Amino acid sequence: MIIDIHGHYTTAPKALETWRNAQVAAFGAAVGGAAMPRAADLRISDDEIRETIETNQLAKMRERGSDLTIFSPRASFMAHHIGDFEVSSTWAAICNELCHRVAQLFPEHFIPAAMLPQSPGVDPRTCIPELVKCVEQYGNVAINLNPDPSGGHWREPPLTDRHWYPIYEKMVEYEIPAMIHVSTSCNACFHTTGAHYINADTAAVMQLIQGDLFKDFPTLKFVVPHGGGAAPYHWGRYRGLAQELKKPLLADHLLNNLFFDTCVYHQPGIDLLTRVIPVANILFASEMIGAVRGIDPETGFHFDDTKRYIEASTRLSAADRHAIYEGNARRVYPRLDRALKARGR
Repeated sequence: MIIDIHGHYTTAPKALETWRNAQVAAFGAAVGGAAMPRAADLRISDDEIRETIETNQLAKMRERGSDLTIFSPRASFMAHHIGDFEVSSTWAAICNELCHRVAQLFPEHFIPAAMLPQSPGVDPRTCIPELVKCVEQYGNVAINLNPDPSGGHWREPPLTDRHWYPIYEKMVEYEIPAMIHVSTSCNACFHTTGAHYINADTAAVMQLIQGDLFKDFPTLKFVVPHGGGAAPYHWGRYRGLAQELKKPLLADHLLNNLFFDTCVYHQPGIDLLTRVIPVANILFASEMIGAVRGIDPETGFHFDDTKRYIEASTRLSAADRHAIYEGNARRVYPRLDRALKARGR
């Protein structure tokens, strides 16, 4: 199988965005007594969902040759910096239910991962009920964890701080990994997908180097998306910094728990990733119909057709490709593996 571990519902019906705009507007006018829209006010039919998936993600999966996508709400729409916890809670529940419905309608091709109802300055314990519901009722196999719910101002403690431990405890209990994924930047200094996303990926790696989180949670697993940000490109810097900080070798300090996806949109980037990071720590992903949707004029193919880069690599053996496409995902996402085995796959 070819398992894409990084997909978002970026093509959701327009009604979702319309509802969200009404929610945001009502929150902004709350002092004037404006009524918040109800979740029940949003009506999206199964046929609408089918159309958005069949003509977009599923069509590209068939065209490019992938089998299954771990599917979560649109990352830039999480926008945890907007509103308060109640706003985020309602919004997360709606988005997670939609991804669950996609997985119900296309069970052979999609399995859900959850957005958390994070809010700046709010105790992460408030996210636990949504996490539990998504795992136990929706069959989610992972979560997305935003290390910066402030939207580019970085007001929360590092990922190694005990602030985050309630979520980690649930992750370990449920055997689910977290993709460390920020949302929209509201800081004009940081372009959302070109800077804020890559900054966050890189910052997460350094935070984990500085701390000793995996001593407390030896089975905790994180996926750093977008190829790990700048970390693989500067791996020597991070090995050197770990050495100065008196930390173990990165292979021991991080790589039993930290994994990188292949959302790197050119051949030299994938070649570097697979040269620097062990194959056992690389998971296939495309984030297609995401941040970079165009066609590369140098190749004539879409930038986010990442399977082409894996196939074209001269470094990877057949066994390596199998690990990246399927084997590593089954190991890092145990609930995914069990779900697939239950279906005879």
